[in-house]
Amino acid sequence: MTVNVLLALIVLAAVLARFKRRRCSRALLALALILLLAAGCGPLPVWLLAQLQSGYATTAPISWGQRNAIVLLGAGSVRLAGSSEVEASLFAYGRISKAAELYRECRHAGRECKVEVSGGDARWLGQPEAAIYAGDLQRLGVDAADLLLEPHSMNTWQNAQFSEPLLKTYGADRVLLVSSGFHLRRGMLYFTHFGIHAVPVRADYVGGELSWLPLSYNFAMADLALHEYAGIVRYHVYDAMGWNVQATKPGAL
Repeated sequence: MTVNVLLALIVLAAVLARFKRRRCSRALLALALILLLAAGCGPLPVWLLAQLQSGYATTAPISWGQRNAIVLLGAGSVRLAGSSEVEASLFAYGRISKAAELYRECRHAGRECKVEVSGGDARWLGQPEAAIYAGDLQRLGVDAADLLLEPHSMNTWQNAQFSEPLLKTYGADRVLLVSSGFHLRRGMLYFTHFGIHAVPVRADYVGGELSWLPLSYNFAMADLALHEYAGIVRYHVYDAMGWNVQATKPGAL
């Protein structure tokens, strides 16, 4: 996203220079340089990610209910090169590990606990994320009988929308939402829309890296953050226009 904006600014500056609009051309080139340094050298992704994740940097002790649901949000899957095998993506393992950790804590406290795994086959690899992650969770000690699979959602909005009936059927009196720190703000917004009062639990935390030279890593982190902000802005715009699915009354779950 940020690289595309940079290229667009440079191309537009070149076009304006061709038509002898040199002042406008120089202004666009200066803007492109500022964006290059702000994003590539780290200040922009550092600030954007800090704003997204600041509320989830620390996790308060969990107060377990009698019937607890740990909702694990998907983070993609990949097909292994040269084979038909599909496994969780690099970005998913922190979430899977945190969900298993919470499950063990819940069981140690003597409470009933289910892990709801939400994620469909968004990349058309032949297996939904929910099924792939379920195998990893079982290898980490989660009982198969305590898994609730939601294998149809293709994005975070559908994660929330399709999780609501599962959680209501189970009758959870405590819901924990497990995802990456940068993703929790948007995830909580969507789950709240569908009446799911959840406790956010951060599985991992990312940040930009300050550098004297532009780094591709920082551009990737800036794009990651901008994707989350775009989802949040889109939600509010759609809500104002009446385009969102009707909200569930607060406290319905």
